[in-house]
Amino acid sequence: LKRRGYSLSSTLGEGSYGKVKSAYSNQLKSNVAIKIIDKSKIPNDFLKRFLPREIEALSHLHHPSIVTTYEIFETLAEKVYIVMELAEKGDLLEYIKITGAMKEDIARIKFQQLASAIKYCHDLDLAHRDLKCENILLDKDLNIKLTDFGFCKYLSRDENGKIILSETFCGSVAYAAPEVLQCIPCDPRISDIWSLGVILYIMVYALMPFDDSNVTKMINIQTK
Repeated sequence: LKRRGYSLSSTLGEGSYGKVKSAYSNQLKSNVAIKIIDKSKIPNDFLKRFLPREIEALSHLHHPSIVTTYEIFETLAEKVYIVMELAEKGDLLEYIKITGAMKEDIARIKFQQLASAIKYCHDLDLAHRDLKCENILLDKDLNIKLTDFGFCKYLSRDENGKIILSETFCGSVAYAAPEVLQCIPCDPRISDIWSLGVILYIMVYALMPFDDSNVTKMINIQTK
């Protein structure tokens, strides 16, 4: 990393397959976030399907409300480095925990930014499939920056141009649409819209709209 002009500093987050660290880029003359993925720790399914999708998506997405990706590279040590803009104010969930529910006019602006990012993805036939407050970051001016495309998927179409429905469960239970939780084949873009509704509720109430401690009961309430 030093040879590429990056000086690592603190750890911003850590998961099963890697971590995200802040760093200074000599080339950009600014701080960045670097997602470090250890391929030796990744299950084969994730390595063959999900990681390539994430890398492909990040390489092509350019939107003001999506985290900018500057560089992606892999080392001989089987580590993938994704260099992104640093969202200095952390994620939306932590922000709401500290500041409480947003005023309606503020929530409207934030939600418009997020919805614009999702529309951009959907217009490219790309579904995010893991929308949640933890995957929405805030820059120094508190603008929305959508991140974590680890479960994203480009839509497939049949010979007639019709969307082939998704049958894979992705995302977090509290944000997932009932058809996803019930493993009913669905258009994942529509499931993204459900997740947007959950996020909007959290923005304006600082509460989860559903209690996910009992998933069966939650689905019954959602589908009434």
